[in-house]
Amino acid sequence: MSGFAAARQKMVDGQVRPSDVTDIRILDAMLAVPREAFVPDNKQALAYLDLDLDVSEGGSAKRFMIQPAVLAKMLQAAEIKEADRVLVVGCATGYAAAVIARFASQVTATESDSALAAKAQGILARLGCGNVTVGTAAPADGDPANAPYDVIIMNGATEIVPERLYGQLRSGGRLVGVFAMSRPARATIVTCRHGDFGHRSLFDAAAPVLPGMELVPAFVF
Repeated sequence: MSGFAAARQKMVDGQVRPSDVTDIRILDAMLAVPREAFVPDNKQALAYLDLDLDVSEGGSAKRFMIQPAVLAKMLQAAEIKEADRVLVVGCATGYAAAVIARFASQVTATESDSALAAKAQGILARLGCGNVTVGTAAPADGDPANAPYDVIIMNGATEIVPERLYGQLRSGGRLVGVFAMSRPARATIVTCRHGDFGHRSLFDAAAPVLPGMELVPAFVF
């Protein structure tokens, strides 16, 4: 077993499984997708650590792959089905999209940094993820042109209510992300039923806030 393959096994056995992730599809996908391929060369040794890993390069705004266990628990809560169309917002270099692509029908990933989006598209193409499309868009905007989606995954946290994303869920659809409107921040699932939206907290989770989803302080006279 290669060094990275052994690290993937340790990540799944030491971080993901102990976090009560039992969906074998998620476990198998995380064992199969080379996380090191989605980080800069000088950070590959950090690819399997239990942390939010900065994957930005060259002075661009910081962008992250969120902790493996947090991602896995959110995907399990989303209950993605084989026929589902999934939107990943704030995809960074595309790792979450690559994992989801192994058990969903179609994945659309958006990233606000156009250079990072192009990098994600290249990595996903090299890995043979033919059912993933990457576009450039702000996380809060989603992908209205191709909505509705069965599942929306936020690859990070939000400090504002992502109302535009809610409107891109089909009836029966689920949105999962880290909601940081209060402390502690919590991973949350939002379900759509005929235009009504229900919220359920899942677990405490910290994650970097996605670009444009920060709370703007109100001006006080």
